[in-house]
Amino acid sequence: MLEYVFFNAEPCARFCAFLVDRGLKPETRQGEPGVVVCLAEDAVDDALADKIDAFYDEMFALDQQIFDGNAEPASDNYHAAGVVVNLKDGRAVYAEVSPALLNKVMQVLDPRELGELVTAVVDAVENPDERTFCQRMRDADA
Repeated sequence: MLEYVFFNAEPCARFCAFLVDRGLKPETRQGEPGVVVCLAEDAVDDALADKIDAFYDEMFALDQQIFDGNAEPASDNYHAAGVVVNLKDGRAVYAEVSPALLNKVMQVLDPRELGELVTAVVDAVENPDERTFCQRMRDADA
């Protein structure tokens, strides 16, 4: 499942319209603290995924502009980032990540690649395999 997080209605609505215009059927659910737009991974080929990622980056920048424009100087403003982690029991939780670190990561990985990395780490934590990596590779070849 591909997931895209929004904190404001306008960029979320534009993103959903963009997806629908391309024949996709996005689903939305209330996340914490925003709205999560979900797409079935098998409905998106690599070329379309690149277009979706580029448009999401634009909409996320708009989302940030709206947030920055609505933030009052005296209010508690948080500069935070997180990664959605899907657990095998079906829960989705956020892993807090330094905004600077996540920004660096996102300069070289697209959201799908980051999701693959996070999923691999979660799987290793939830299903530990004590064998060495080499042994796993040998067993996979057998």
